[in-house]
Amino acid sequence: MKHIFLVFIAVLQLFGGVVKSQIVGVNKEFSEASIKVEKIDVGVSGFVVHEISKGKKTILANAIVKSFDPSSKIAKIEVSEFTSLSSSALPNGKWSIKVGDEVVLAFGYTRGVLIAPSEEIYYRITKNSVLGWVHPDLFAVMLSYNGHPTPLRSDFLQMSNDNSVGLVFIFLQNRVYTLDAKSFKILTITDAALEQEEVKLPFYTRVEEINSPWWKWFDEGAKKLDEYEPHYYELIIEANRDNKELYEIVKKGGEKLKDLLEEFEIKG
Repeated sequence: MKHIFLVFIAVLQLFGGVVKSQIVGVNKEFSEASIKVEKIDVGVSGFVVHEISKGKKTILANAIVKSFDPSSKIAKIEVSEFTSLSSSALPNGKWSIKVGDEVVLAFGYTRGVLIAPSEEIYYRITKNSVLGWVHPDLFAVMLSYNGHPTPLRSDFLQMSNDNSVGLVFIFLQNRVYTLDAKSFKILTITDAALEQEEVKLPFYTRVEEINSPWWKWFDEGAKKLDEYEPHYYELIIEANRDNKELYEIVKKGGEKLKDLLEEFEIKG
């Protein structure tokens, strides 16, 4: 149980509350902004709040931490079109981000979903946590609607947007990977020594079957998932190609993971 306790400690360290900071610089393409913040992890996502007029604000853009310099306390923020909400009632216009706009990060980090290979592992990890867990059944129902028995990154993003889920946890080979639900960047990797006696594909859920319509034969997510670990490692690697710790883990992961080493872009 010591390792499970460490999982919760690592997660709780991320819950210092929502991080808010004003933009202190913007590049000329309006694709990158700078903020000053005491500490933040690369990959943490959020959004930019723009003041239209006094007392009136709108969410203008998505924001993901691209880099952080501990010496200057400056974080570079990658900015992109905001897609989490779609409503004709929300204000819209041709506004651009500017110095003084507010960046809100780690929003939704009190809610997470755990991808686990079995019911036993799922409940061992979640039962003592103060995190607001979104049950994987909800994700499975969404996958059925999308016709995706194999979850894609786009499915995780949709789940995050639809259910205000900030974190995704994936159990793989006695480790729990904590990921930002939007960027899929690794926030922590924590040991969780739990015996894996069975594997339910694509993950533990009480939904009996996730169907795929025949007309979606061309859709990558419509394929039946054959193996648990290679698929989820591949999704994580896609967003973390330069992560050396992940590279070493995959390198020692056995024959079924060796082809995934080619997906990395490790420098030096």
